[in-house]
Amino acid sequence: MREEKADRRSRRTRRLLAEALISLLPEKRYDRITVQDIIDRADVGRSTFYAHYRDKEDLLISEFTRVLDVLMQHDSPDEAGSQQVLPSLGLFRHIQEQHQLYKSLVRGRGVDFLFNAGHQHLSATMERRLAALAVDADQLAVPLPILAEYLAGTLITLLRWWLDRDMPYTPERMHAIFEELALPAVQQVLQHGAATSVARPARGYRPGAGTAPG
Repeated sequence: MREEKADRRSRRTRRLLAEALISLLPEKRYDRITVQDIIDRADVGRSTFYAHYRDKEDLLISEFTRVLDVLMQHDSPDEAGSQQVLPSLGLFRHIQEQHQLYKSLVRGRGVDFLFNAGHQHLSATMERRLAALAVDADQLAVPLPILAEYLAGTLITLLRWWLDRDMPYTPERMHAIFEELALPAVQQVLQHGAATSVARPARGYRPGAGTAPG
């Protein structure tokens, strides 16, 4: 019971701090927001902040990855990998809904490390998803870490392009563009892996070597 109460208090504190930072962004450039600003808005002590986060960047990244995890829980691929490989539609919609917040991060020089962290988080999650879909990951022509990195990088690149240009297309259109770029690569790699795992390894590829010689 004590541990459960402590967990609830910790989640509540994290939520208060995240909401405080988000509420400050429309009022002040991100690079000028201090930890003191955040704890004053959240009405918590400095020691409480540092019990949960290293700095304001850690807080921002934690909140962004939490959003990504929530979106991923609602957008899982099916067994054939034919649905969303990443939560692109939900993420484009989220960016649109929070447009002013993300533009504030752009002006305050906070969006670069935010998207870099998001890229890493998406890549790691995508690798786990692909591993669950692959018949034999060691037989794939493209190693899963590389495919996951490619997919995450493509999505983040499209998000940045879209945001930098004031969202010239709808989230639905951007989602369709991402899937046009992403799904053929995923399907080709996974289908090729399924075929070669029961027949023969891809030419020149040594399972477990990590690279495929040309």
